[in-house]
Amino acid sequence: MLMNISTRVSTKTHTRRLGRKHYQERIRRREKQVAAERQVIKEQQTALLEKEFEIGMFTVRTANETMRQAALMKEPAKLYDEFWYEGEMGCLFADSNVGKSVLAVQIANDIARRGMKVLYFDFELSMKQFENRYKDVQDGTPYKFPENFYRLSMNGLRVTCKADELADKIIEHIKKCVKEINAKVIIIDNLTWIVNTGKSVQKAGELMKSLDALKREYGLSMLILAHTTKRNMSKPITQNDLGGSKMIYNFIDSAFAIGMSAKDTKIRYVKQMKVRYSEMKYGSDNVMLCTIDKKDKFLQFLTEGYDEESNHLKKLKAQDKQAVVAQIKVLRAEGKSYRDIAKILGMSSSTVERWDKE
Repeated sequence: MLMNISTRVSTKTHTRRLGRKHYQERIRRREKQVAAERQVIKEQQTALLEKEFEIGMFTVRTANETMRQAALMKEPAKLYDEFWYEGEMGCLFADSNVGKSVLAVQIANDIARRGMKVLYFDFELSMKQFENRYKDVQDGTPYKFPENFYRLSMNGLRVTCKADELADKIIEHIKKCVKEINAKVIIIDNLTWIVNTGKSVQKAGELMKSLDALKREYGLSMLILAHTTKRNMSKPITQNDLGGSKMIYNFIDSAFAIGMSAKDTKIRYVKQMKVRYSEMKYGSDNVMLCTIDKKDKFLQFLTEGYDEESNHLKKLKAQDKQAVVAQIKVLRAEGKSYRDIAKILGMSSSTVERWDKE
């Protein structure tokens, strides 16, 4: 009986000791947890003072760190003079039968000759139409393209797509082609074939968003061809002449357009419309004049010089010009600059100033 009492007392004592030990262990674990949490907070606070760190889907850099890292990157190559640079989403637009595809193939050919793989998605020409542009007129010998210039056209699978699914399917298959061929430059001829930009601005915006995502995912340089809406040939080309212009302009880095000279229908002019990387070199006051001719079996734009766009626009009748001049006078009286008036009237600022002073 005494032995049992002694054993129980010993057991209780041991239990109390274990309880204190467990309690102390819990306290130590909690202290370690609090210390770890404080360390995390401290590291987060320290990170806010660092030059680069991640928050969710964003990489945060100080402006100075951005400048430092950018200085270490190579300068983007010119893909077509000052009009389109490496890494950009560019847009080339013009009216039908002015030469969009001719210039686009010429650009693609030049880039491919520099060693880059180019995917040219041709929704316009048949194989025979393409061949006819790039062979000798006399003996029919073909022009020799670089082997890394790929022309892609639609096959029979298009007939299996519903009309409202076609644009998404095209983007999906463009992505497959980019991955399998491992190309970094793509040209799409043209956007209007995939979606009617004039009738469905929303669909045009959705398509551009998908193309922009594709460009960013694979680090592409992308050129998209598009048609213009009906325009007044007596006025300079503006961004409003591009079908679905607002939605398209939100996503592109650069844009240039082709106009036909009213002075000579054999002359085309190429005009910069939007730039981000370079300066506006070929604006209304200095468009690039070109002719289209087949040279060495290759149909191409040949640069002939530079001029003001106003010299190649359809001339207004005297009464029409008087009405425009009167409008310029009113806008000047309201305090608007020649540049502001030019934007309002769709004219070059130099023409506005000249007409105001006549």
